[in-house]
Amino acid sequence: MSDFDEMDAFEGASLSARAMAARPQPYLDGLNPAQRAAVEQMDGPVLMLAGAGTGKTKALTTRIVHLMQTGRARPNEILAVTFTNKAAREMKNRVGSMLGQHVEGMPWLGTFHAICVKLLRRHAELVGLKSNFTILDTDDQLRLLKQLIRAEDIDDKRWPARMLSGIIDAWKNKAITPDKVPVADAGAYNHLGPKLYAAYQARLTELNATDFGDLLLHMVTIFQNHPDVLEQYQRWFKYILVDEYQDTNVAQYLWLRLLAQGHKNICCVGDDDQSIYGWRGAEVGNILRFETDFPGAHVVKLEQNYRSTPHILAAASGVIAGNQGRLGKTLWTERDEGEKVRLIGHWDGEEEARWIGDEVEAMQRGTRGMEPVSLDHMAILVRASHQMRAFEDRFLTIGLPYRVIGGPRFYERMEIRDAMAYFRVVTSPDDDLAFERIVNTPKRGLGDKAQQKIQVTARQHGVNLVDGARILLSEGGLTGKGAAQLRLLIDGIERWNSKLRGPAMPVDVENAVLDDETGPVRQEYGPPEMSHMELAEIILDESGYTGMWQNDKTPEAPGRLENLKELVKALEQFENLQGFLEHVSLIMDNESDDGGAKVSIMTLHAAKGLEFPAVFLPGWEDGLFPSQRSMDESGIKGLEEERRLAYVGITRAEAICTISFAANRRVFGQWQSSMPSRFIDELPEDHVEVLTPPGLYGGGFGAAGMASSASVREQEMMGSNLHNKAAEANVYNSPGWRRLQARAGERGISQPAESRNMTIDMNAVSSFMMGERVFHQKFGYGAIIGIEGDKLEVEFEKAGTKKVVSRFLTGCDDVPF
Repeated sequence: MSDFDEMDAFEGASLSARAMAARPQPYLDGLNPAQRAAVEQMDGPVLMLAGAGTGKTKALTTRIVHLMQTGRARPNEILAVTFTNKAAREMKNRVGSMLGQHVEGMPWLGTFHAICVKLLRRHAELVGLKSNFTILDTDDQLRLLKQLIRAEDIDDKRWPARMLSGIIDAWKNKAITPDKVPVADAGAYNHLGPKLYAAYQARLTELNATDFGDLLLHMVTIFQNHPDVLEQYQRWFKYILVDEYQDTNVAQYLWLRLLAQGHKNICCVGDDDQSIYGWRGAEVGNILRFETDFPGAHVVKLEQNYRSTPHILAAASGVIAGNQGRLGKTLWTERDEGEKVRLIGHWDGEEEARWIGDEVEAMQRGTRGMEPVSLDHMAILVRASHQMRAFEDRFLTIGLPYRVIGGPRFYERMEIRDAMAYFRVVTSPDDDLAFERIVNTPKRGLGDKAQQKIQVTARQHGVNLVDGARILLSEGGLTGKGAAQLRLLIDGIERWNSKLRGPAMPVDVENAVLDDETGPVRQEYGPPEMSHMELAEIILDESGYTGMWQNDKTPEAPGRLENLKELVKALEQFENLQGFLEHVSLIMDNESDDGGAKVSIMTLHAAKGLEFPAVFLPGWEDGLFPSQRSMDESGIKGLEEERRLAYVGITRAEAICTISFAANRRVFGQWQSSMPSRFIDELPEDHVEVLTPPGLYGGGFGAAGMASSASVREQEMMGSNLHNKAAEANVYNSPGWRRLQARAGERGISQPAESRNMTIDMNAVSSFMMGERVFHQKFGYGAIIGIEGDKLEVEFEKAGTKKVVSRFLTGCDDVPF
């Protein structure tokens, strides 16, 4: 059967065009005027500019039904593409529901990749492949790249396979083949990038394989180089529909343009204000250029919102108005005004988590003067995954059921489990399961055979794996790089374990305490030389685990490092590592999935497309949101994408939207003051209720009036180098940011919760001053004789001079020294 015959074979699965045209059209009755206009404008290019909650999926699927019911196209002549299998299934189900029958014969409704793989199998020989080619997963892709790097005798530390994979993927997203890599890109990678890319593509052809990026790249190449094939599909696909057009990358854009060049019957549905995936190749310019790419395009704006209250829509509109070059639309709704967007500031992140936990419980009980809200109808949307830890800890502590959407829970994340395995081995060398997890993480050249030798030796001597490894090394049972690395690990575990307790104290034999009635004298130890937070940092650093993620060039690596920082921050609430590990074990063991209602926790990116009656948006602080990394890497473009992310977050809320920020957060045991997000200053005052107690941040409204002040040193820095450089880069140069800076000097110094009444040394992160009298639960009374950031040198009356973190000290100036 020829390709033409195969396409025409689908005709039998549909009704005749005349019969469909004669049918009534009740499916149009439920549309508002704008939706109906988008559905009935069938010929030529159409841009359905659909704001959040305006019923775009309904309009899109109704358009598909209308094309079939009016006889404009048979099911097999409609190409409908989206980004996820879930969205494709929903579209197919809705079409079937409207037709009153199970949808058959729609082979070209699916994701970009699903459709392209079907097309590529038909024409694989045109790019040197066979039709039975395989698609490599990420692991196979990385393995192949590592082989190529070794074959070229290139240092894999300078060119990690993951970094190369990211570079190649970015080129494929832009439809760039190895021979067309821009000179600037080639120079940026010392011309090695294009060379390795070409070698990689050649090896894929030899293996009769592709990666996911190739599916689109190969089809674009085929369409560009074989006009006859392109014309064939241009005739077959009489109508093209695209969902989430603002999320398309260059390769997807080119593929669609090539297919639509003939008849130009393309309908793109999207919202430029919800383009939030630039970090993975999406180009918001694709939707902004639609009218230029398709002259005479019919633009229909869907502006009636069916999700949110007027106050929520007005708040979202006020924020997104700060972006330039928007296509522009004004969302409106027939719903009652409802509650204003709520804004509240907190002293620190832990207080923010406590307050939200209390608020969730109050809303669940209906004690806020409104009907009870189910936990299933509440969501907490964070900018970065490491923010989830404080909420998870709080919810587990108070027994509030929750789910994490889009990823594992904090203590179930790979990097957290790895780090805690290190802590477990250090606190308890008998923990063989933990040792098995970390012995070759990061890679130490200890493969399965080496690990089997350790286990055999341990069993033979009846000892744990740590001691088994030590014996194996002493007997010379392991040699080479693996032996050297294992020795470093074993020595490290012993060294870290010794730091859990202080130095051994002289034993008073006469008054000695026995381990048991007949056992030896119990050894007593002095206070630890460092805090368990410092020890945790040392373990992660000296083991090479932190370095492993620092050298990892994947997009996930920065987030994993942030999660490790958050883990160290969590230790501050406990006296030692052992107490922390016990706490995590107990709360995770007690957590059971009973299938009941749960509050949802997720990132803002994961929340796109979802909606909840009540939404909490914590962590609205500059540097956290908008993300400093995003602004540093992409300048004004990055800032505008962050603002679109804020718009997405606010518009997830149906009835209640609460935005919060913290004046202080701890990073590696040190307080860092933070300025409220500039997006807060862009919220329209008439639609916001300020819950922050009067005077907490100096009064006033917006980020300019409510922000917590930084230290004098921070203010001076912002007023000079940092602010000037930022202004030159046109990133921080918004009116709200300038007002915030102008008023920064008018506000008092913000302080963390446990040190609100303490005097602050303006030249240090610590809240204490030289000579100040303090109390430590273990060491007793003392006086501060040295300050280094948040680490203090204290001369204690009984314990001598110690260096401690200020978190563990209490001021007591009222007691004479």
